[in-house]
Parts: sequence; structure tokens; C-alpha cells
Amino acid sequence: MLIACDKKDEDPFIPGNDNGNNDTLIRYDPVDVQKSNTIKIYVHYMPWFETKETSDDGTWGQHWKMALLNPDIVDSEGKHQIASHYYPLIGPYASSDEDVIEYHLLLMKYIGADGVLIDWYGTIDLYDYPLIKRNSEALIDMLDEVGLDFAIVYEDRTITAAFENNVIDNKIEAAQADMAYVQTNYFTMPQYIYIDNKPLLLNFGPETFHSGAEWTQILDYLLPKPCFLLLWYTSDQAGANASGEYAWVYQDNSHLTNFYTLRLPNLDLAFGGAYPGFHDFYAEGGWGDGMGWEIDHNNGETLQETLDIASGADIDYLQLITWNDFGEGTMIEPTREFGFTLLEKVQSFSGVSYDTTELKNIYDLYKLRKQYQDDNQKQKILDQTFYYFVSLQADKAIHLIDSVQDVDP
Repeated sequence: MLIACDKKDEDPFIPGNDNGNNDTLIRYDPVDVQKSNTIKIYVHYMPWFETKETSDDGTWGQHWKMALLNPDIVDSEGKHQIASHYYPLIGPYASSDEDVIEYHLLLMKYIGADGVLIDWYGTIDLYDYPLIKRNSEALIDMLDEVGLDFAIVYEDRTITAAFENNVIDNKIEAAQADMAYVQTNYFTMPQYIYIDNKPLLLNFGPETFHSGAEWTQILDYLLPKPCFLLLWYTSDQAGANASGEYAWVYQDNSHLTNFYTLRLPNLDLAFGGAYPGFHDFYAEGGWGDGMGWEIDHNNGETLQETLDIASGADIDYLQLITWNDFGEGTMIEPTREFGFTLLEKVQSFSGVSYDTTELKNIYDLYKLRKQYQDDNQKQKILDQTFYYFVSLQADKAIHLIDSVQDVDP
């Protein structure tokens, strides 16, 4: 039987006692990471990945395979065939996997991120939208334990797709239903991001609704009114409902500079952006002809350059674009190609006191979770490791990881 304690002065969990089989788990509250950079850093997150075990039809999700790839094919290096030019360090995963979520959120915490901006496809039962909603809420469920905040990035393109597939007959009412769900289930959560006492809501677009009158109908009954941000250069499509805009990725870094120098002075609120590069897989994956342009990752220097541009801009908020969009090659999540290099650059930008040591040990925690997935005693030690990490007792967390790694499987 586990005994749950909160913030005990005396730490009864002593690895090595009885082979680490102590029966007390201390559940520490999360502690905020101290950083020298005052810019709020938020990570754009895609919760849309499925494995054969988590999808609704027993096949790999479309974001790993697109139209032409087969992740069941594994090469001599142990890499599954996936729809990306880059390969996640932990391999292709399910976004609802608690071990994956723990790994992602701990990494975010130790690079100085303040929260997650979740790419959200609404409540309509079409395609994989229900799975994306499920995965989003699995992520949200762990945020309070890690000490990170979140906000929703609404994909209004789903409304057009649902209408064209005869799933809905009224676009405005469908969007209103999505907003009602967001207000009831997310805006009320203590870890939801508020700016100027308003819940932050981003729209990836707009793609379906292009007038202030439409957005007034969709948002008007929300109380309080959201702090509503749209993609750069599109806020006029929301009229008076728009609070500002956020930067994104396009062709080369000069677009970021132009946004900061030419657009920023005309906005009440703006989120900057930083990204590691862009190399989509759409043409190779059978999803159209692709974007037709590419931004070289340049061994991490593109991310450094976009972070440097943000440092010189008059912004209070920065979005990292993205954590894990492997299909477009904008991921900063650790990969075989880049290792932890991209996250180290964010650590330098945010001014945290941590480095690759903590990042690699968080990765080790994930590997041990999988290695000992059927060993309750080892999982108990790893649970304690998690609480040490979230409470910034990294030395204790690493000590426990070492104690588990020293045990033969």
C-alpha cells in the first residue's frame, strides 16, 4: 500500500532500503522554474498522434503514416517508417500515453516553458477529432501536477470539414457548441492562461469564419470575453473581437522581423514566434504537393536566430513553433537528428539554471517507465522520481534514476 504525503520535511522515501521497496510516496507540489528572461514562453503542441493500440481502428494514426507510409516497417537501425524527415528520440508514440505526456511536460518545465498552447480540433465527431480531444484532455490532466499552464488554439477548419461531410448543418451553431465546451471545461481550470483577466484563446486561421459578425455570434455569449488572437495579418477578419495576432512560420526569417517591426506597433497584443526550421513531408507522404518552400534547420542555428530576433523585439509572449509537428518538421522535441540541442537553445534563451543533464535524465525516466512497465515496485520509484522533478529536486530525481538503472532487468 502506498502512503501519499505532501511536502514532508523528512523524506521517508529512501532508495536502496529493501532494494528500493519503500512503501511511502511523497507527492510534492510543483515548484516554478526560475529564469532570467521575463518573456512568457508557450509551446505549440500537437496532440494528434496514435499508435495501433490507441487508434479507433487498430491502425497507426494518420499523422505517423499520412497516405503512403507504413510504420510497421522497421529498418536496420530500429526506425519505424513514419511520415517525417525527422525521427522522435522515443520513436513514434501515442499522444494519450501517460509516459509520453510525463516526458514531454517535464522537458518543457526544464527548458523554462510557462505553458502549452494545445492545437484543438473541437467537439465534432468526425475523422480523428474525438481522439485529439481525448488526447488533449489527457495532457491537461497532468498539467497541474507538473506546474504548467495551457490555452486552446482553435482549429475552425474543422467546421468546414464537418459541414461538407454533412455532420452539421449550421456552421455558426457548431462553433458556438465548441466555444461552450471550452468555456465550461477549460476556462474554469486554475491552470488556464489568462491575460488581463481574460482567458486566452487562439485561432489557427481563421479558415472558416472571415467576418467580425460571424465571430461576434460565436464568441458573444462567452463571459468573460476571451483574449482572442489570430494568425498574423488576419485579425481584421474577426473585427472588434480580435485582441491581437501571433507570429508563425513562413519561407524565411525575414517575415518574423517584418512582423515585429511593421505589424507589432499596430497591435494591442502580439505573440512572437521561434522555430527550428521547416521541411514538410506532405508530398512524400501523399498529402498533396507540399508547401513548396523549406527553411533549413542549419543544425539548430535557425532556432537560435529566431530566438535572437525575439530577444530584440518588444514582446511579452513567445510561442515555440512547435513542440512536435513532425509532418512539417518544426518540432523541437528531442529527435535522433538533433538530440537535445534545440531544447538547450531554449534553456539559454529562458535563462534557466538547468542544462542537458536534467533533459537526458528525463529521457532516462521515460525509458525506465517502458522497460519496467510491469514492475510495480520500480514504477513506484519512478513515481517518486517524477515528484522530485516537478518540485525541482532534480538531484534526488537523478539519484533515483541511477538506483533503478543499477538494477539488472
